[in-house]
Amino acid sequence: MSCCPRHGKTIMQDKTASDLKLWYRQPAIDNWNRALPIGCGKLGAMVFGNLSDERIQLNEDSLWNGGEQNRINPDALKHLAQIREHLANGDLEQAQWLTNDAMAGIPDSMRCYEPLADLFMQFQYPAGALHTGDAVLTNAQSMRTDPTDVAHLSYRRELDLADASINVSYKIDDVTYTRKHIASFPDNVIAIRLEVSKPGALNVRLRLQRGPLASYSTRYVDDSRALEDGGTYLTGKAAGKGGVRFATCMMTDAIGGSSHTIGETVVVEKADALTIVIAGATSFRHDNPLQVATDRVNHAINKGWDTLLADQLADYQALFNRVTLQLGDTQAAKQSLPTDERLQRLVAGDDDPSMAALYHQFGRYLLISSSRAGSMPANLQGIWNQDFWPAWGSKYTININTEMNYWPAEVANLSECHSPLFEMLNRMLPRGKQVAKEMYDCDGFVCHHNTDLWADCCPTDRNLGASYWVMGGAWLSLHLWDHFDHTGDLTFLKETAWPLLSESCMFFLQFLVKNAKGHLIISPTLSPENAYRLPSGQVGTLCEGSTMDTAILHMLFKNTLRAGMLLGQHPELMEQIQQALEQLPPLSIGKHGQLMEWLEDYDELDQHHRHVSHLFALHPGNQIDPTLTPELAEAAKTTLTRRGDDGTGWSKAWKILFWARLGQGDRAHDLLKNLLELVDSHSGDPINYEHGGTYPNLFCAHPPFQIDGNFGGCAAIAEMLVQSHTTVTDEQDNEQPIIRLLPACPTQWSTGSVSGLKTRGGFELQMQWENRSITSGKLTATCDSQCLLVVNGVEKQIVLKAGESISLVD
Repeated sequence: MSCCPRHGKTIMQDKTASDLKLWYRQPAIDNWNRALPIGCGKLGAMVFGNLSDERIQLNEDSLWNGGEQNRINPDALKHLAQIREHLANGDLEQAQWLTNDAMAGIPDSMRCYEPLADLFMQFQYPAGALHTGDAVLTNAQSMRTDPTDVAHLSYRRELDLADASINVSYKIDDVTYTRKHIASFPDNVIAIRLEVSKPGALNVRLRLQRGPLASYSTRYVDDSRALEDGGTYLTGKAAGKGGVRFATCMMTDAIGGSSHTIGETVVVEKADALTIVIAGATSFRHDNPLQVATDRVNHAINKGWDTLLADQLADYQALFNRVTLQLGDTQAAKQSLPTDERLQRLVAGDDDPSMAALYHQFGRYLLISSSRAGSMPANLQGIWNQDFWPAWGSKYTININTEMNYWPAEVANLSECHSPLFEMLNRMLPRGKQVAKEMYDCDGFVCHHNTDLWADCCPTDRNLGASYWVMGGAWLSLHLWDHFDHTGDLTFLKETAWPLLSESCMFFLQFLVKNAKGHLIISPTLSPENAYRLPSGQVGTLCEGSTMDTAILHMLFKNTLRAGMLLGQHPELMEQIQQALEQLPPLSIGKHGQLMEWLEDYDELDQHHRHVSHLFALHPGNQIDPTLTPELAEAAKTTLTRRGDDGTGWSKAWKILFWARLGQGDRAHDLLKNLLELVDSHSGDPINYEHGGTYPNLFCAHPPFQIDGNFGGCAAIAEMLVQSHTTVTDEQDNEQPIIRLLPACPTQWSTGSVSGLKTRGGFELQMQWENRSITSGKLTATCDSQCLLVVNGVEKQIVLKAGESISLVD
């Protein structure tokens, strides 16, 4: 029956599994890696779906411990020349000791990301209604004893990517209970709708809490109170000096029955339905977080459930519905299985092409949920984190991880979701210029291998294998060009991209030194997180120049030159960049036939290391191509074969992209199946640098959870279907992309269709194929552009005005 807009009526109907649903037969109980995520950029939640003692774990993206710091080591500059001299003279041990002392940030670590709170909901049912066999489970028992054997309750838990909702349904006695959870970007709230099929059957207690009950020392709650009209709030401060102040607020609206507060608990009895709205805010953005959070929940609850839901749906689908994807032919019986059971069958050797399509769309869903205008960028865990001291601080690790988070942003037609990264880069610019001047006496912008909420650009963690690497800001800056390359937005190029690209180049023009061979190199530097062995047996980490440095600089200089030409900017700077570009070391092939990782042909300490940094020129760079540079492409194949297929989840995702760039679709598909290998464990398990895969909720397992593998896998699936990274120069000396369709389509995807993927040059793609041959489709220009299009092996020169389309098949 229909109710007034504030109260609404949206009983969830029985649904079967579809291409756009993750679903499960059991609740997550206390396993975070089985809970399901929702988010709206600034707010995130993990929904467990428990029957008696439900937990909704909450995050707010700006809640980090500690305040802004100046961690620049005052002794860095005075020892830089000495470190370089030690490296040039082969005195590796002294160089590394001195670097750790003189270059490490003071203090040596950055800030880390904290959880916001938990909403606990304790449901009450008729006595003895919940049981497994002869064991009766009472509401007084802990979540760990919440029933897992729920088949007799017609239990179903699902994440529906089509509308960004998490739905839970089950039947106890003659009553059907349903819960719907959404995260609304327009209203910046988490909203939950509880409904029952029998009037007066809903009885639940709700309370906000921060931190586990057994760990009072980390909870940092200063105040917790009831609000009028069925709400509560809690306030506090993140750990550490200058930690941000936060507030979270919950408001309820019950239909029927009664609702009142006892202490900090909202008690709802004999209701027909209940709407719950949660907001959070911090002092990072607001002077009065509690007032902001309270205003948001009041506004949302007064809108009413129906309007709240409609606004959320319209906003989300405007982004998500841009891309449709169908891959291969999965039997209906397999496709109707729960998601975790489908993953188990993949491990057993089953083919399930539609799971790859689901994984791609899940990656798009995660980016929409964790990275929206005005939010922080997606961190190591997106926005979803339950730990006060999470792995690697749940920071922004910018020697691969943050960049991988945004690899699908443009190709997957979510360009707007890229903006939080650009906003963070703008905040990093003044901090990075300060670090460049005080640590290295250089103009321009530099950042090392991590940053945090405060845009810190100093070395962090005192780790020889990672900390003293000056390429992080340069790599991030490449995303600015990538956005322009996909959109043709000249205003963005001039106002947002150019300042960062040019400042990054200015730093390197002053920081680079000439080696004995006359090449411009970075010193000191490293190949991220790997080490090498000298012929003497000595193990080293720091070095003079690495292949990854050269590849990043090549791409930075080339893109900045293209930007400068388009904008008519600073001819003197352009000349300096061109001269430096011509003096970079060449990519070299080593004694094993591999692409050399360092400028000398060293052997790796760990041949199977998870980082494959020296293949940057293959992906995300474009210096290596099977057609244009076949010898280097063969060396890249040798490198990948020597490295092996195992590794962390994100490492597997990167390897899929490498094989896709090499045109090896079946090989890429093998790695994709490895990435989807089920890792069924609890959060809090030890860090493992091997055997990564996928948790039951489709989160990527490093292990532990890191979201980069989800985004890397999402981008890799698109890369197997379309590539546009290489360029050709026309008669007027203008570069244009080469767009290759189905460049690495595996045998298992012999038939399929896709609509909405974006390419460089500002084109949008729609195509169908059979037997890996394109049968129909079109390419549409979103700006005036041209390209060399390769369809079924045939090259076509395309010139289109904005809005014009061309058929792929004559």
